[in-house]
Amino acid sequence: MKTLAAPLLASMPLFSLMLSVHAHAAEREWVPYRKLVETVKADKFYALPAGERDKVILYARLIPVNKAIAPGDVKLTVVDGASRTPLPLDAAGRMRVNPNQQWLANDAKIWTSLPSGEKSGISFDIGAVLPDTTQWQYASVMGAVPQSNAAIGKVAGALSMFVPTMKSVIFKFDKPAQISIKAKDGERRYATDARHQLRLKFEKDLLKENPVVALSERPFEAEIDSE
Repeated sequence: MKTLAAPLLASMPLFSLMLSVHAHAAEREWVPYRKLVETVKADKFYALPAGERDKVILYARLIPVNKAIAPGDVKLTVVDGASRTPLPLDAAGRMRVNPNQQWLANDAKIWTSLPSGEKSGISFDIGAVLPDTTQWQYASVMGAVPQSNAAIGKVAGALSMFVPTMKSVIFKFDKPAQISIKAKDGERRYATDARHQLRLKFEKDLLKENPVVALSERPFEAEIDSE
Protein backbone atom coordinates (compact mmCIF):
# COMPACT_ATOMS: atom_id res chain seq x y z
CA MET A 1 0.00 0.00 0.00
CA LYS A 2 2.94 2.32 0.52
CA THR A 3 3.52 2.11 -3.23
CA LEU A 4 0.27 3.88 -4.09
CA ALA A 5 0.28 7.03 -2.03
CA ALA A 6 3.41 8.78 -3.27
CA PRO A 7 2.91 8.31 -7.03
CA LEU A 8 -0.66 9.50 -6.84
CA LEU A 9 0.21 12.59 -4.86
CA ALA A 10 3.18 13.45 -7.02
CA SER A 11 1.76 12.71 -10.44
CA MET A 12 -1.98 13.13 -10.34
CA PRO A 13 -3.53 16.31 -8.92
CA LEU A 14 -6.94 14.66 -9.27
CA PHE A 15 -5.96 12.13 -6.63
CA SER A 16 -4.38 14.59 -4.22
CA LEU A 17 -5.99 17.29 -2.19
CA MET A 18 -3.92 20.05 -0.58
CA LEU A 19 -5.90 22.32 1.66
CA SER A 20 -5.30 25.00 4.25
CA VAL A 21 -8.27 26.67 5.96
CA HIS A 22 -8.78 29.02 8.87
CA ALA A 23 -8.58 27.70 12.40
CA HIS A 24 -11.77 27.18 14.36
CA ALA A 25 -11.08 26.66 18.07
CA ALA A 26 -9.20 23.35 18.59
CA GLU A 27 -10.31 21.97 15.24
CA ARG A 28 -11.26 23.34 11.85
CA GLU A 29 -13.35 22.49 8.85
CA TRP A 30 -11.27 20.51 6.40
CA VAL A 31 -13.18 19.09 3.40
CA PRO A 32 -16.70 18.04 2.47
CA TYR A 33 -17.24 14.33 3.08
CA ARG A 34 -18.19 14.02 -0.60
CA LYS A 35 -14.76 15.30 -1.61
CA LEU A 36 -13.05 12.57 0.39
CA VAL A 37 -15.23 9.89 -1.20
CA GLU A 38 -14.65 11.22 -4.71
CA THR A 39 -10.90 11.75 -4.24
CA VAL A 40 -10.24 8.09 -3.38
CA LYS A 41 -12.91 6.92 -5.88
CA ALA A 42 -14.77 5.07 -3.12
CA ASP A 43 -18.09 5.75 -4.83
CA LYS A 44 -16.91 4.08 -8.02
CA PHE A 45 -15.22 1.22 -6.16
CA TYR A 46 -18.38 0.29 -4.24
CA ALA A 47 -20.43 0.65 -7.41
CA LEU A 48 -18.57 -2.36 -8.82
CA PRO A 49 -20.37 -5.71 -8.52
CA ALA A 50 -19.52 -7.34 -5.18
CA GLY A 51 -17.79 -10.22 -6.94
CA GLU A 52 -15.30 -7.77 -8.47
CA ARG A 53 -14.19 -6.24 -5.15
CA ASP A 54 -14.86 -8.84 -2.44
CA LYS A 55 -11.16 -9.69 -1.99
CA VAL A 56 -9.95 -6.08 -1.77
CA ILE A 57 -10.05 -3.49 1.03
CA LEU A 58 -10.03 0.17 0.00
CA TYR A 59 -8.50 2.72 2.38
CA ALA A 60 -8.31 6.48 2.28
CA ARG A 61 -4.93 7.62 3.56
CA LEU A 62 -4.18 10.99 5.15
CA ILE A 63 -0.66 12.24 4.43
CA PRO A 64 0.40 15.38 6.33
CA VAL A 65 2.87 17.51 4.37
CA ASN A 66 4.69 18.22 7.62
CA LYS A 67 6.61 14.98 8.25
CA ALA A 68 6.83 15.82 11.95
CA ILE A 69 3.09 15.14 12.24
CA ALA A 70 2.26 11.46 12.77
CA PRO A 71 -0.75 10.64 10.53
CA GLY A 72 -2.30 8.44 13.17
CA ASP A 73 -2.34 11.33 15.65
CA VAL A 74 -4.62 13.45 13.48
CA LYS A 75 -8.28 13.50 14.52
CA LEU A 76 -11.00 13.63 11.88
CA THR A 77 -14.69 14.13 12.62
CA VAL A 78 -17.70 14.10 10.29
CA VAL A 79 -20.08 16.93 11.18
CA ASP A 80 -23.61 16.33 9.90
CA GLY A 81 -25.85 19.01 11.37
CA ALA A 82 -25.74 18.49 15.14
CA SER A 83 -24.25 15.00 14.74
CA ARG A 84 -20.51 14.43 15.13
CA THR A 85 -18.92 11.09 14.16
CA PRO A 86 -15.18 10.36 14.57
CA LEU A 87 -13.31 8.86 11.63
CA PRO A 88 -10.57 6.83 13.36
CA LEU A 89 -7.22 6.59 11.59
CA ASP A 90 -4.71 3.81 12.10
CA ALA A 91 -1.02 4.50 12.69
CA ALA A 92 -0.47 4.92 8.94
CA GLY A 93 -3.26 7.48 8.69
CA ARG A 94 -5.69 5.12 6.96
CA MET A 95 -9.41 4.59 7.22
CA ARG A 96 -11.87 2.44 5.33
CA VAL A 97 -14.32 4.48 3.26
CA ASN A 98 -17.65 2.85 2.44
CA PRO A 99 -19.71 5.85 1.27
CA ASN A 100 -22.31 6.96 3.83
CA GLN A 101 -25.33 7.98 1.78
CA GLN A 102 -26.81 10.18 4.52
CA TRP A 103 -23.59 12.20 4.82
CA LEU A 104 -23.43 12.56 1.06
CA ALA A 105 -27.07 13.71 0.83
CA ASN A 106 -26.62 16.19 3.68
CA ASP A 107 -23.31 17.53 2.36
CA ALA A 108 -21.63 16.69 5.68
CA LYS A 109 -18.22 18.23 6.40
CA ILE A 110 -15.05 16.70 7.80
CA TRP A 111 -13.27 18.62 10.55
CA THR A 112 -9.61 18.08 11.41
CA SER A 113 -7.34 18.62 14.38
CA LEU A 114 -4.48 19.74 12.12
CA PRO A 115 -3.34 23.24 13.09
CA SER A 116 -4.16 26.16 10.83
CA GLY A 117 -1.66 26.41 7.99
CA GLU A 118 -0.78 22.71 8.00
CA LYS A 119 -1.53 20.98 4.71
CA SER A 120 -2.27 17.35 3.99
CA GLY A 121 -2.83 15.06 1.04
CA ILE A 122 -5.33 12.29 0.54
CA SER A 123 -4.53 9.18 -1.42
CA PHE A 124 -5.72 5.59 -1.37
CA ASP A 125 -4.22 2.28 -0.30
CA ILE A 126 -5.46 -1.25 -0.92
CA GLY A 127 -5.26 -4.43 1.13
CA ALA A 128 -6.39 -8.02 0.78
CA VAL A 129 -9.30 -9.43 2.78
CA LEU A 130 -8.07 -12.10 5.19
CA PRO A 131 -10.11 -15.16 6.22
CA ASP A 132 -10.61 -15.68 9.95
CA THR A 133 -8.77 -19.00 9.76
CA THR A 134 -5.09 -19.84 9.31
CA GLN A 135 -5.75 -22.17 6.38
CA TRP A 136 -7.37 -21.19 3.11
CA GLN A 137 -7.32 -21.77 -0.64
CA TYR A 138 -4.75 -19.76 -2.58
CA ALA A 139 -7.32 -17.90 -4.70
CA SER A 140 -9.29 -16.64 -1.71
CA VAL A 141 -6.51 -14.21 -0.74
CA MET A 142 -3.97 -14.10 -3.57
CA GLY A 143 -6.83 -13.58 -5.98
CA ALA A 144 -6.93 -10.05 -4.55
CA VAL A 145 -3.95 -9.17 -6.76
CA PRO A 146 -5.64 -9.57 -10.17
CA GLN A 147 -8.91 -8.33 -8.70
CA SER A 148 -7.28 -5.12 -7.50
CA ASN A 149 -5.67 -4.52 -10.90
CA ALA A 150 -9.00 -5.02 -12.66
CA ALA A 151 -10.80 -2.76 -10.17
CA ILE A 152 -8.20 0.00 -10.53
CA GLY A 153 -8.60 -0.17 -14.30
CA LYS A 154 -12.36 0.26 -14.06
CA VAL A 155 -12.41 2.84 -11.28
CA ALA A 156 -9.53 5.04 -12.46
CA GLY A 157 -10.06 4.61 -16.20
CA ALA A 158 -7.37 6.38 -18.22
CA LEU A 159 -5.73 7.54 -14.97
CA SER A 160 -4.92 3.91 -14.10
CA MET A 161 -1.75 4.28 -16.21
CA PHE A 162 -0.31 6.28 -13.32
CA VAL A 163 -0.97 3.48 -10.82
CA PRO A 164 1.58 0.63 -10.69
CA THR A 165 0.45 -2.93 -11.41
CA MET A 166 -0.02 -4.94 -8.25
CA LYS A 167 2.17 -8.07 -8.09
CA SER A 168 2.27 -9.42 -4.54
CA VAL A 169 0.74 -9.58 -1.08
CA ILE A 170 2.73 -8.68 2.03
CA PHE A 171 1.52 -10.53 5.12
CA LYS A 172 2.25 -8.75 8.40
CA PHE A 173 2.47 -10.57 11.72
CA ASP A 174 3.03 -9.62 15.34
CA LYS A 175 5.84 -12.18 15.68
CA PRO A 176 7.86 -14.62 13.55
CA ALA A 177 5.59 -16.79 11.41
CA GLN A 178 5.62 -19.24 8.53
CA ILE A 179 3.47 -19.86 5.47
CA SER A 180 3.33 -23.08 3.48
CA ILE A 181 1.70 -23.68 0.11
CA LYS A 182 0.76 -27.30 -0.57
CA ALA A 183 1.27 -27.17 -4.34
CA LYS A 184 1.18 -30.17 -6.66
CA ASP A 185 4.90 -29.85 -7.39
CA GLY A 186 5.71 -29.99 -3.68
CA GLU A 187 5.20 -28.01 -0.52
CA ARG A 188 6.65 -24.51 -0.50
CA ARG A 189 7.68 -22.98 2.81
CA TYR A 190 8.27 -19.33 3.61
CA ALA A 191 9.32 -17.48 6.78
CA THR A 192 8.90 -13.88 7.87
CA ASP A 193 11.74 -11.37 7.79
CA ALA A 194 13.15 -9.32 10.66
CA ARG A 195 10.04 -7.09 10.63
CA HIS A 196 7.73 -10.14 10.85
CA GLN A 197 6.58 -9.63 7.28
CA LEU A 198 6.36 -12.09 4.41
CA ARG A 199 5.88 -11.25 0.74
CA LEU A 200 4.17 -13.72 -1.59
CA LYS A 201 4.42 -13.04 -5.29
CA PHE A 202 1.23 -13.69 -7.20
CA GLU A 203 1.46 -16.69 -9.56
CA LYS A 204 -1.11 -17.35 -12.26
CA ASP A 205 -0.40 -21.09 -12.24
CA LEU A 206 -1.07 -21.29 -8.51
CA LEU A 207 -4.26 -19.31 -8.92
CA LYS A 208 -5.46 -21.90 -11.42
CA GLU A 209 -4.32 -24.81 -9.22
CA ASN A 210 -5.71 -23.14 -6.08
CA PRO A 211 -3.76 -25.14 -3.47
CA VAL A 212 -4.19 -24.99 0.29
CA VAL A 213 -2.20 -22.27 2.07
CA ALA A 214 -1.41 -22.86 5.75
CA LEU A 215 -0.15 -20.17 8.16
CA SER A 216 1.39 -20.66 11.58
CA GLU A 217 -0.80 -17.81 12.81
CA ARG A 218 -3.19 -15.26 11.38
CA PRO A 219 -1.54 -12.03 10.17
CA PHE A 220 -3.00 -8.72 11.33
CA GLU A 221 -2.84 -7.28 7.81
CA ALA A 222 -2.29 -8.22 4.17
CA GLU A 223 -0.97 -5.41 1.98
CA ILE A 224 -1.31 -5.53 -1.81
CA ASP A 225 1.94 -4.28 -3.32
CA SER A 226 3.45 -3.50 -6.73
CA GLU A 227 6.82 -5.20 -6.19
